[in-house]
Amino acid sequence: MLGALLASPLLPALAVAQPDPRVLAEEIRRVEVVRRVGPSVVAVVTGGGSGVVIHPDGHALTNYHVVQGQGGALRCGLADGVLYDAVLVGLDKVGDVALIRLLPKQEKDGKDIPFPFAPIGDSDTVRVGDWSLAMGNPFLLAADFTPTVTFGLVSGVQRYQYPERGMFEYTDCIQVDTSINPGNSGGPLFNLDGQLIGINGRGSFDKRGRVNSGVGYAITINQIANFVGTLRSGLLVDHASLGATVGSESDAEEAQRTRVVIANLITSDAERRGLMLGDEIIRLAGRRIGTVNQFKNVLGLFPKGWRVPITYRRQTEGAGTQTRQVLVRLMGYERREVDENGQPVPGGGQPPKPAKPGEGRPGGPRPPMPGRPPTEVPEGPPSPALKLYEEKAGFANYHFNKARKDAALAAIVTGWGDLARSSGVWTAKGKGLLGEKKIEGPVSLTWSELAKGKAETVVARLDGVEFMLEPLKPDLTPQAMAEPSGSGGMLASLHLLRLLLSQGEKAFPAGLNHAGERPLYPPLDQPPEDWFASRANAQVLEGALGGLRFAAFLVAEPANAATGPDRFLAPSGPQRLACLEVWLDPDEDPCEIHLDRVRPLADGRSLPHLITSRQGDRNFMRLEVESWELR
Repeated sequence: MLGALLASPLLPALAVAQPDPRVLAEEIRRVEVVRRVGPSVVAVVTGGGSGVVIHPDGHALTNYHVVQGQGGALRCGLADGVLYDAVLVGLDKVGDVALIRLLPKQEKDGKDIPFPFAPIGDSDTVRVGDWSLAMGNPFLLAADFTPTVTFGLVSGVQRYQYPERGMFEYTDCIQVDTSINPGNSGGPLFNLDGQLIGINGRGSFDKRGRVNSGVGYAITINQIANFVGTLRSGLLVDHASLGATVGSESDAEEAQRTRVVIANLITSDAERRGLMLGDEIIRLAGRRIGTVNQFKNVLGLFPKGWRVPITYRRQTEGAGTQTRQVLVRLMGYERREVDENGQPVPGGGQPPKPAKPGEGRPGGPRPPMPGRPPTEVPEGPPSPALKLYEEKAGFANYHFNKARKDAALAAIVTGWGDLARSSGVWTAKGKGLLGEKKIEGPVSLTWSELAKGKAETVVARLDGVEFMLEPLKPDLTPQAMAEPSGSGGMLASLHLLRLLLSQGEKAFPAGLNHAGERPLYPPLDQPPEDWFASRANAQVLEGALGGLRFAAFLVAEPANAATGPDRFLAPSGPQRLACLEVWLDPDEDPCEIHLDRVRPLADGRSLPHLITSRQGDRNFMRLEVESWELR
């Protein structure tokens, strides 16, 4: 038989057979992608995990459970073989994400050497069956910090993994058979274009050895994009809840269909927007909702305080239905810590206490790594990263919160000009549309002189009717603070607006905090077809004065939209104060003062020429300013 085979005319053909050129091309492409993105992969030596650099300034993503309890200073290695100092920036323990920053090395001229970084992809485009690349440091094998690469399929999308002890809730995550093992935690998941589509974190590991079982989960980069602006502010971020729980029930008319309905409802913005027990949730944030897990998946994509559109259906008399879309402000997920005045601690709760080895990590305690011991960090002087770390209750790292707050306050002055020297009377006059009936009439707003020991007076004349507030007057009634009726406290809000513009942080004894980034929606009378298309990304400052809480929103002009890595991590260009939200009562809608059409005055300073006062779903006043006078 062997002789027959050797004599066969097929043998020459078998000997010269070549692989399909398409297979070779894909292999070359894959090798090139690994070569290109490998330098951005981080070995998190302190904590024993992985990460990925997302910005040339050294900002990097990893898992919360990798850095949990490790303190503010970390050590991280890159594929260049260099061990870098790093500092903790922000933490998301529910979503299992941490933002850290590697400290750059410097050139001889003192300039920072930029870091290699991973380009950001769009995880919403990931499909089951796509190829994926996982990179990291499994079992801490990379003594020289060169990452390990594994290759496999996307096995599922929009998966939901239940939380463990109130942490590590993986919503809308990507399931892969791409091998991940202990040590891969926090490392990147790439598509074959070399774009970052997720952060690897959890796995359905074998109970005995905790080794890869072909079922791993990555947090989507699109979810992280919603949180990274708040993580940058040094905060312990909180995930969203609706203020309601949902359940499923069978549709009486369609036996194969289930309905997701409101099962319980507490005092919340969802209730104020009109949701009731039994209402069916049709869409949340633009995505169709058909199961309770789908609802949890979408809700988990957003931080506390974000406003998202919800479409719901209600059964009406006569077997009819009514469908409505509303914009709902989301509540927090975690229980809040409060200060001595009963106010929530900024950032949510207390910073995490140092964990015992392996405690609180997905999948249980970290097992001993086979082979050699983990890379040892050489001892030496205190880490320079500690200069960028400041502990404070309610913050992951208060240093970065202060830096962003100061930059935002400076942006207000840059955008409006120096208003501190205008301590006299301020007057804005123009034409207004008032109330739901949009009554046209003359409107003037007047702020009296700011003088030490003298209460400022804010006066609004709306179509001949005068409303006045002395905000510093003792024993003000809640009714007086809420004037004009139906505005939610427009006069009190205008008072805080002037203090912020003219005096900055010194007007608020308790100080201000940077609250990260949230979407800001324009004050429209009718809901648009696509709420998300109308929103602007805004930086937020929060503060309080005399029992009033407020949030100031700063946005970049569309012409200054960020590009490149800044598109994901940082706002670009000049920022302007676009809105002030003021709460008289945390269980009521805030008064919103929207500021648009900012134009220069004769003295070079700038002020808005369109002021809209709004509460809930209604515009109370829309003022087209024709003249400003600042003394």
